[in-house]
Order: sequence, then C-alpha cells, then structure tokens
Amino acid sequence: MRDSRPLATRNEVAEHIGVPVGTLAAWAYRGTGPRYIRIGRHARYRWSDVEAWLDEQTQDTRA
Repeated sequence: MRDSRPLATRNEVAEHIGVPVGTLAAWAYRGTGPRYIRIGRHARYRWSDVEAWLDEQTQDTRA
C-alpha cells in the first residue's frame, strides 16, 4: 500500500528530523539519507521512506 500523504520537501524533512537542509542534501549526495524521488530539479520524500530510514538509524543501547 502506498503512502497517500503528500510528498515532503527537503525543508520539511530537515525540520522534521532536526537537521540542517544542507546535511540532508549531503546525505542524498552520498546516498546515506532517506530515499527520495527526483522530480525535475526537485527532491521529494515519501513520509513512509523517511520513517523507515529513521527506524534503521535506531541504536539499541541495551547490548
């Protein structure tokens, strides 16, 4: 099932996860950040991809 929420801009994602837009752009360049969609010159993010990426970043400190 696809995420029916509107696609997010890089600014919206950066604000949501609390990092500068430049950091998000650098992650995209290196391929280490959340998956994104290129629409012309614009990067757009599915919220479900952002949430999945955040889940992958979770560190288990109980080990």
